[in-house]
Amino acid sequence: MFAPIAGPAADLTFLETFIACSIGGYISATIFYFASNYFMQLSVKRHARRVRKAERKGKTVPVKKKFTKMNRRIIYLKGKVGIYFTCWAFPLFLSIPLGSIIVAKFYKHKRKTFPLIILFLTLDCFLITGGTYFIKDLML
Repeated sequence: MFAPIAGPAADLTFLETFIACSIGGYISATIFYFASNYFMQLSVKRHARRVRKAERKGKTVPVKKKFTKMNRRIIYLKGKVGIYFTCWAFPLFLSIPLGSIIVAKFYKHKRKTFPLIILFLTLDCFLITGGTYFIKDLML
């Protein structure tokens, strides 16, 4: 989200900054969207390994809350605003990797999910890069 700020500092044009940020976002979204199952399974295995290790040492492991306040908010937003807002807001505000994994967890079964993520990444990159260069031009 803040990568376009480096464009004017590096003396890049609007188009160069836009293309660089877009390509970086596309690569990140693609990797994390399509590898989301792997990352979720890895997290479950890692937690199970930690629990077994603690039990071997004789420690009691408190049960981790699965329905935390943040999870509750994410589920509420998913149900309230739908796929379009989710595909736009989660990668933008939670970071592209985390947002792509969450969107994939909710909507991987829908074919339009990944194209929507790419579309909204392009739009966000254009708006943020445009805003950065607009502010730069106002200051000079």
